[in-house]
Amino acid sequence: MSAIIAQSGKSPYYLALEEKYGAHNYHPLPVVLTKGLGVFMWDVDGNRYFDFLSGYSAVNQGHCHPDIIAALIEQAQRLTLTSRAFHNDLLGEYAQFMHDYFGYDKVLPMNTGVEAVETAIKLCRRWGYTVKGIPENKAIIVVCAENFHGRTSTVISFSSDPSSYAKFGPYMPGFLIIPYNDPQALKKALENPHVAGFLAEPIQGEAGVVVPDDGFLTKARQYCTDANVLFMADEIQTGLCRTGKLLACDHEHVRPDILILGKALSGGVLPVSAVLADDEIMLTIKPGEHGSTYGGNPLACKVAITALTVLKNEKMAANAEAMGKLMRQELHNLQSPHIHTIRGQGLLNAIVIDHAEKDAAWELCLAMKDNGLLAKPTHGDKIRLAPPLTIDREQVLESVDIIHKSLTVLD
Repeated sequence: MSAIIAQSGKSPYYLALEEKYGAHNYHPLPVVLTKGLGVFMWDVDGNRYFDFLSGYSAVNQGHCHPDIIAALIEQAQRLTLTSRAFHNDLLGEYAQFMHDYFGYDKVLPMNTGVEAVETAIKLCRRWGYTVKGIPENKAIIVVCAENFHGRTSTVISFSSDPSSYAKFGPYMPGFLIIPYNDPQALKKALENPHVAGFLAEPIQGEAGVVVPDDGFLTKARQYCTDANVLFMADEIQTGLCRTGKLLACDHEHVRPDILILGKALSGGVLPVSAVLADDEIMLTIKPGEHGSTYGGNPLACKVAITALTVLKNEKMAANAEAMGKLMRQELHNLQSPHIHTIRGQGLLNAIVIDHAEKDAAWELCLAMKDNGLLAKPTHGDKIRLAPPLTIDREQVLESVDIIHKSLTVLD
C-alpha cells in the first residue's frame, strides 16, 4: 500500500481499486496510464512519459498508430468473430499475406504468445511421431535455461525460474534444459534420437536481453538439420523489426523450421499470434486436432495485415537498428559507475545495475518515472530499454538525459 500512499492526484483511487479487487499476480510501477500516442503515454493526472517497455515489445509501431486504429475500427463495424466453424473473407487473405511476408507454406493463427508456443510444441511433437518416427509419448524438446516462453502449465514445466514454476506442479515431462548460448551442449543433446525439436529465443528478453555469441543461431540451425530435429524460434518479443531486422534470426540468415510470432503482430491493439511452418510440418495436424475460438478471427486478420504493412512501409527495422546503436553509444558515454553492463540489438536493450542495494534497479525505475520515462526491472538488477520503433534521434537523446538524471538516485 506504500505506493498508493505516496501518490497524489487521481492515481490513488485507481491503485486502490486494483489492490482491493484485482489479483495480486503483478507488481507494477505505481503509475496509472490513460492515453498513449507514438512513443509517449500519459497518466490520469496528465503527466507524459516515454514508454521504454512498449508493452513488452507489443507496441513496436507506436501507441495507437493511426493506420492500425483505422483498420480496427473499420473491421469492427463489419465483422469481428465467426469462429472457425465457418470461413470468413479475411482469413484466406491473411494467410496469403503471411506466406508472402515470411516465406512459409502455412500459418496457424492463434491469439496470445504462449498459445502460439503451446501450438508449436504440439506441432513439433506431432511431426516427431508421424514424420521422424519417434516412439509414441517419447518425444523430447530441448530448451534453454533462463528461458521465458509464457506461463501456462506446460511452459512453466521447462522454466528455470522458481517464480514461474514453484508450487505449480506436477510438471509436464518431455523437456531437456541445456545452457543458453552453448552450441556444444546442444549438439550433445541432439544425439538422443527421441529429440523432436529445439525451442529457443534468438535473444533472451525476460532474462535481461541476453544476446548470444555471433554464430550461435547458425550452429543451432546446422546441428538441428544434421540431427533431423526441428529448430523452433520464439520471435514473439525479438521479431517484427525490434532488433533491427524483420526477425532476430535474420541477423544470421537463419530460417527456423517453426516460427512463433505474437505481440507486435497487432501493434498492441488486441491479442494476435501465429505459428508458421512448411507443409511437411504444418499438415501433420488434421481438422479437429487443434484450434481456438478466436484464432483467425476477421478483426485480428485485418489488424495484423495492417500492423505488418506499417512496419515495412515506415522502415521500422532500419530505424530500430540506427536508434539502437545511438542509444547504446549514448549510454556508454554516460560512464556511470552504477551501470555495469549495456547490451542489446536494435531497440531491444538492457542495462545491468551495479549497486550494493538489491532494490537499486527498482529505485532507479521509480526515479525515471518521476522524470518522465517508464521502464521496468527484470530479474532484480536488469532494466530493459525497449521504446517503440518510431522513436527518433532527439527523443533518444532526451531519454538518455532522463536516465542520466535519474541515476543520481543511486549515488
